[in-house]
Amino acid sequence: MQFLGHRDFNAPRVRRVVRDADYSWSGNTMMTLYSGTTCPFSHRCRIVLYEKGMDFQVIDVDLFNKPEDIAVINPYNRVPVLVDRDLVLYEANIINEYIDERFPHPQLMPPDPIMRARARQLLSSFEQELFSHIDALEKNLKSADKVRGHVRDRLSELAPVFSKQKFMLGDEFSMLDVAIAPLLWRLDHYGIELPKAGAPLMKYAERIFSRQGFIDALTPSEKVMRR
Repeated sequence: MQFLGHRDFNAPRVRRVVRDADYSWSGNTMMTLYSGTTCPFSHRCRIVLYEKGMDFQVIDVDLFNKPEDIAVINPYNRVPVLVDRDLVLYEANIINEYIDERFPHPQLMPPDPIMRARARQLLSSFEQELFSHIDALEKNLKSADKVRGHVRDRLSELAPVFSKQKFMLGDEFSMLDVAIAPLLWRLDHYGIELPKAGAPLMKYAERIFSRQGFIDALTPSEKVMRR
């Protein structure tokens, strides 16, 4: 795989999606993402890869029938996992920052250290306040109704921001938008309905959903999650 700075832009980009049953688990040198077809965390990483417009390969992993190899490359036996030659990374935010630093165009984390630290703080808040509840929503646990109310309220608190700006950090699409996009896409799927005051947030969501990188990153299973 070529570094972006040395790419022949007239050459076709390699963006392959491989079904797990068709994949050979050895001998691959391309940057490869092992991605759950319905996993919101994997969805984040796919968005970043498609936004970057680089060469990569996505391996679709059935979350209900994961191959044993996932446990070999990730001791937590979870996706997403990124393999780039000898480097193996797991956890979506770590994977995405690595991709952003290695392929800095377009840059998704702020270049200024102070703004970058604030962005990381907000990413951490998303994990604690929103994405920590994904398991309850996915499995429809007894706590799911309470969780739906909590997520609805936290998202509604964000809505006023988008009456004044296009994206989370202003006019430029960033890693914060990447992070929250899979949840916004799944609101119907999770049975979460925002109040009327959430309208600016949903208009913001539509801006993300119309991006080609987001559209390309959707799996067939994800496309049917939203009415």
